[in-house]
Amino acid sequence: MPTADELINPRTTDLLASVMAAAGAAPATALRGCGVLLEGLTFSRRVTTVKEAVLADLPDAYPAFADVVRAALRRPEFTGWMTFPVNAAVAERARRDGVFEPALDLLADLSPLLTAEMAVRPFFSADLSRALDRAMRWTRHPDPHVRRLASEGTRPRLPWAPRLTALVTDPTPALPVLDALYRDVSEYVRRSVANHLNDISRDHPGTAVAIAARWLAEPAPTTPALVRHGLRTLVKAGDRDALALLGHDPGVRVRVVGPDVRTPRVRLGEDLVFGYEVTNTGTRTARLVIDYVVHYRKANGSLSPKVFKLTRRDLAPGECRSGVRRHPLRPLSTRRHHPGTHRVELQINGQPYGSNAFTLHIPPEAALTGNDPSPSGQGVPVDVPPPGQAAPGAH
Repeated sequence: MPTADELINPRTTDLLASVMAAAGAAPATALRGCGVLLEGLTFSRRVTTVKEAVLADLPDAYPAFADVVRAALRRPEFTGWMTFPVNAAVAERARRDGVFEPALDLLADLSPLLTAEMAVRPFFSADLSRALDRAMRWTRHPDPHVRRLASEGTRPRLPWAPRLTALVTDPTPALPVLDALYRDVSEYVRRSVANHLNDISRDHPGTAVAIAARWLAEPAPTTPALVRHGLRTLVKAGDRDALALLGHDPGVRVRVVGPDVRTPRVRLGEDLVFGYEVTNTGTRTARLVIDYVVHYRKANGSLSPKVFKLTRRDLAPGECRSGVRRHPLRPLSTRRHHPGTHRVELQINGQPYGSNAFTLHIPPEAALTGNDPSPSGQGVPVDVPPPGQAAPGAH
């Protein structure tokens, strides 16, 4: 997980200033001076700081502003994370001036350099129908980054971005976008479609299963894998309809041994190690999704479950599957660990099986820092390919 300083730093802003000056925004004074303001800032604050410098340096009126950005697009050094705050600046200037479709077109052109999925979302919030018309055009674009923008930009619950409340309430207006893309040749695009389907499943599980069933009725060879990824949250939650669609019987007959905890006392930074054994005691081949659940101890002493993938197996009658799993208990910016008794549990086809306890020990020095290696929240999740490289498989 890269840090804010690795993504946007004074070197980034100096290069961006040179690009914008050459593109017609000379002398780019605000950009040249904003690098010293980035020290100690989180990623989002760095984006805002650079965005404000872009708005200060580029022409005030949108048409001239867009001309400079398009001139920058023709320069090979204009790429990667320096474009992220430019995307935000395009959206802000366009919204102020009442510009809609031309701004979406420009953001689509910027997206191959680094995704504009966050910058387009205010347009979908402002006028969903109008923005979806543009998104449908993107589904036919030759560049997979732009096709992905159609799916990723319309996700109801895109991480680290404001929710599209209209699509959280009713996801169906965006379904034509997904229908156009679920058989896309690019894995990068299909992964976005699966993540969009997973977003839908959180609020409308029945709708998500129905969509997946419709796609499986007219599949590409890649569709079963897409559907499995798109229904992953429902499978972990033991949703019977999702499990049945994927061929997993919640009432499967199995004998389970474990989890056999090999490390009953774990120090923060080490691994929980446990073994397990599953035997098909039925008379037919069993399609099994074997997961495990870590019940993390909270500050008040209660336990909070988190489901993790273990394996997916077809077991013939009488066949046994055994294994050992190492689960890292590392400091994370997304979870604060608490000392004391935790539990690990097996889950097969959404149903709970054996459970066992282990104790987490947190050294005093880790407890003092909140056991978070990134206390300023500067770690940034990235689900895009390296800028300037082709999309894998063409997500």
